[in-house]
Amino acid sequence: MSSYKQFLITLAVVAIVLPTVALATEFVVGDAAGWTKGFDYAAWANGKDFRVGDKLVFNYPVGAHNVFKVNGTSFKDCAIPPVNEALISGNDVIALAAPGNKWYICGVGQHCALGGQKLSITVLPALEAPAPAPSSANGIFTSPYQVLIAAMISITMLIQYV
Repeated sequence: MSSYKQFLITLAVVAIVLPTVALATEFVVGDAAGWTKGFDYAAWANGKDFRVGDKLVFNYPVGAHNVFKVNGTSFKDCAIPPVNEALISGNDVIALAAPGNKWYICGVGQHCALGGQKLSITVLPALEAPAPAPSSANGIFTSPYQVLIAAMISITMLIQYV
């Protein structure tokens, strides 16, 4: 298979997969500061749209902190769950799988209660690609995506006959 045909196949795969992948966001909790005490996580989360399919990444030095997923009461009280529920890798990734309120705390020492190392977010439903608007046009193409696919097929057919 020629390298050009491989390129076209790769382009077709990317055109099909990219729209679904591009909708998810990976949030590094605390940005460059990471997961640490003394940081204002409420301010960090303010204005961000967390959606189903997004991921939270908690970065911290191994052994210095941990991450617990808790309920609202445990969040408010900084009540630490059993230690076997802690995430401890230093690069913990949590996929946001369902809409609703989510709470996370650090269970090391008094990091939550005195250091404010706690995060509360609201996860919204996943964004879906918008449905095409009704059109009165009688053309065969109804979206730019269809035009892209048709162009790729046309180029492939043209190359075969040239």
